[in-house]
This record gives sequence, C-alpha cells and structure tokens, in this order.
Amino acid sequence: MNTPAADDTPILDDKPRLESLVQQILDEARAQGASAAEVGVSAERGLSLSVRMGEVETVEFTRSGGFGITVYAGQRKGHASTSDTRPQAIREAVAAALEIARHTSEDPFAGLAAPEQLARDIPDLDLYHPWHIDADAAANLARECEEAGRAVDNRIVNSEGATVNTHEVYRVYANSNGFFAGYPGTRHGLSCVLIARDGDDMQRDYWYDSNRDASALAGPGVIGRKAGARTVARLGAQPIATGQMPVLFAPEIATSLIGHLLSAISGGALYRRSSFLLDKLGEQLFPSWLQIEEKPRLPRHSGSAAFDGDGLPTCDKHFIRDGVLASYMLGLYASRKLGMAPTGNGSGAHNVFVTGTGETFDALLAKMGDGIVVTELLGHGVNLVTGDYSRGAAGFAVRNGRIAHPVSGITIAGNLRDMFRDLAAVGGDADPRGNVHVGSILLPSMMVAAEG
Repeated sequence: MNTPAADDTPILDDKPRLESLVQQILDEARAQGASAAEVGVSAERGLSLSVRMGEVETVEFTRSGGFGITVYAGQRKGHASTSDTRPQAIREAVAAALEIARHTSEDPFAGLAAPEQLARDIPDLDLYHPWHIDADAAANLARECEEAGRAVDNRIVNSEGATVNTHEVYRVYANSNGFFAGYPGTRHGLSCVLIARDGDDMQRDYWYDSNRDASALAGPGVIGRKAGARTVARLGAQPIATGQMPVLFAPEIATSLIGHLLSAISGGALYRRSSFLLDKLGEQLFPSWLQIEEKPRLPRHSGSAAFDGDGLPTCDKHFIRDGVLASYMLGLYASRKLGMAPTGNGSGAHNVFVTGTGETFDALLAKMGDGIVVTELLGHGVNLVTGDYSRGAAGFAVRNGRIAHPVSGITIAGNLRDMFRDLAAVGGDADPRGNVHVGSILLPSMMVAAEG
C-alpha cells in the first residue's frame, strides 16, 4: 500500500507572506501603544517516516508556523505567541503582551538593541537545501538502512526502527528599531536503532547522520552497519574494579563536556551567579595547547547564523585561547546585566570548534594504557554552580592500550575545573554532525565506580 503524499509547496514561497505578517504585527504593536516591539515569525514543513522490522510504522507530515511578539511599555516587557496569524489573532496577541508588560516590574536592562548595534551585513550562508523525497522513497531508504544493520550479526534480534527526517523552515526577525531580516534553512537526517541479544544479555545502540544537504548524508548501508556493529559490541559486559583511572570520551560524548563549558560561560548563568566560571575571564582553564573557537558564518554548517536572537551580528571569536578563557557568551540582556559588551550570542553558540593535540583514536587508546572509553552517558549529575560532575556511563574497558570488553552500569565523577585543567589530549577525530566539533577527549584520572 502506498504511503500518503505530502504538501510539497516550497517553504521559500512563504517568504512574501511572512515578511508582510511581520510588518502587520509591528504596525499593530505601534497602534496599540507599545513603545518598542520585536517579532519573530516562522513557517515550517517536514516529513518524518519510521520503518520497524521492514514495515512502515509511522509517517508524519508537518506544516506549521506562527509568531512570537515581545512588546515594551517603557522598560516593562511582555511576550505572547500563537500559531494563529489571522488579523484578529494578531490584535489579541499584541494586546495580551501589552497587558503582561503593564503588570511587570520595570527592568532597567530591558529593551531593544540600539540601531547602530544591529546587523547590517547579512550574507547568504547557503543553509537551504531542500530534499525532494516522497514517503515511498523515504520508506525504501529506511528499510535499506535497517536491513543493513540487522544483517551485521545474527544476534541482532529486534529493532526500534530506522527513521528518515527532512525539515524546512523560513524564519524572519524584525524590531521597531529598524532590523528586518530572514532566511530559510533545512535539516535532514537518517538514523537506526537496533537491539541485540546473547543469552540473557540484551543491548541497544544506534547510529545516525544529519546534514543541511541530504546529498552529504552517509549512505543508509553505512549508518545501518555502524548501528549494528555498535549494538553487538555492547554484548558481554564485564565488571571492573572501582578506582581512579584514565577516561577517554568518544567524540559523540565529548561534545557534552564542551557543552558544560558553554553553559557555564553563558550570560544567564553568569548574571544569576550560578556558574563556577563567574569572574574567570583571563584565567587559565585548560592546557595552553587548547583552542575553542566559534565560527558562526560558515556556509552550510549546522549552527551557522548571520545574526543572533537580538538582531546583533555574529562574528568569529575565541572562547578559549591558548587555554585561557577569552570570552563569555553574552546576549544583549545578559551583557547589560553584567556591564559588558554583547558577543552576538543572544541565541546561543554557533559552530564551535575545539583544536587540541590531534591524535587518532587508536593513538589515544595507546596513550591511556589502562582505563575506560565512554560511549554513553546517563543522568544529569552536573552542578554548574560548583562544577561537580557525576554521570552514569557505559563503554569499554581498555587494557594495555586496546579495547578489552564492554562495561555498563558505572558512574564517572570529578569536578569540571579539574577535568578542564588536567586534559591530557583532544584527538583529531571530531564528530562533524552537530554544532560542537571536538575529537575524543582524554582525561588522565577520574573516579570510576562500578555497579554494586
């Protein structure tokens, strides 16, 4: 039976409507008495299709949109959002935002960016690459991926499915200080989740790829086989002794450590005084060989953006230069609260690259000798106020520089200050799929607690 057809109207066709809608909303805010206003509108469409054990399990077509309006009554601020873009809904949303503003306290740090701060040079970053795939073709691609994974080993006995995703969006941001800009973007992905059994031992693992351009995705066979190999490799976990030992974070897990750094240097955590890196600008946090840079305007990259959520221009910068904390990550409001200049990070970080010692994964195994490789983290035991770190983990024991056997049910613990300071190496095997590009991270010593 054929799968249903999607609405294949290009998202670019929404551009005139969205730009007109933005102007209507700003005009309505002005008419209702707002002293200033900013608005973001979007239109999205996509397809998500999953196949499990060879059969189509879910097909979801999406076509959605809406807007969010922030209004100011002096230095009082209110916000409202809705997916309804009819004229009456616009009037009601603006009125609701103004009502909220009138009942909030004055905030001396609230308000739009000054006109001279706003981005003017807005290059095309080549972020829009639509994938003209229908549901039948997506189902065939997902089947091929799942079949390749299941064929890896006869111990793969079940599947949670293979999924194809394609997503398009057009976003426009504007404010009453003269900023008005928008851009389209795409995101496509293919993933596979498998289950293996050996006796009473059952394990689950996955693999995926994601890209703005579907032609750059790894092939379905590659993704399926990687998912299958990872799943089978987890069978036969053996216990390890509790103690201090080296820990090597695989690249897809190492991104989380850099994510903790970015959270700790973000404006919200800093002005709330809930970061262990408050007042640490200019201090040596990492070994001198480590660099962490942000490159927001790289064409086609997953995190690229020419302006941030405040309409400020993004720019290249070092967060860490020669191991030293060189910049915080500040949006407009946080910068005002802290009495510092904004950094163009009002919508977070954009394309973060970590440069380290550059070894291969095998070279890092040899360097660590005995220890563990972490390939999965569980739980949320990270305290950004103190830097204390404790996570459930799974991965592999390493003996004499070689992977010996899988391990599970362990806990790894330390403090982010010490972990950053004592980094032994950062490999050259960066995971290219996300917003943070970092290779395997080797830590010389963490507390590893075995189950029981």
